[in-house]
Amino acid sequence: MSPDLQPGFRFDWSYTVPARASVPQLYHDTGFCLDMPDVLATGYLVGMMELACVNGIMPFMDWPREQSLGTMVRFSHFAPTPPGMTLRIEGELLEVDGRRLLFRVQAWDGVDRICEGTHERHVIDRSRFNAKVASKAAAAAEAGLA
Repeated sequence: MSPDLQPGFRFDWSYTVPARASVPQLYHDTGFCLDMPDVLATGYLVGMMELACVNGIMPFMDWPREQSLGTMVRFSHFAPTPPGMTLRIEGELLEVDGRRLLFRVQAWDGVDRICEGTHERHVIDRSRFNAKVASKAAAAAEAGLA
């Protein structure tokens, strides 16, 4: 991670909401969700808020060796967005503590502000992280858990 990545860094990202991001489409295998409104699912929105942060800091990473993973989300989703609308997501890096990054993030859909909150990410070394995941998968398989 570049030492140039400092609190106060701001970024923005745009994303057009696909039909697959609506509650009935995203959770098509859960019967009661098929009757829910055809609007952007909160779970999908959380992912877009995370990806906006990843996209924002990517120029400061030694990609793909160095990446970041989300470790905390604290968002309020307070307005519906139908598929086809374009989100504008803005963020600001609030804190850098070693490999921990804390962001303030907000999103608009062109009509309303739809979401705001904070998000924490940790910078990882991809190869070391993947080795840990492989070890855990092997242990789970050995225990009959996978």
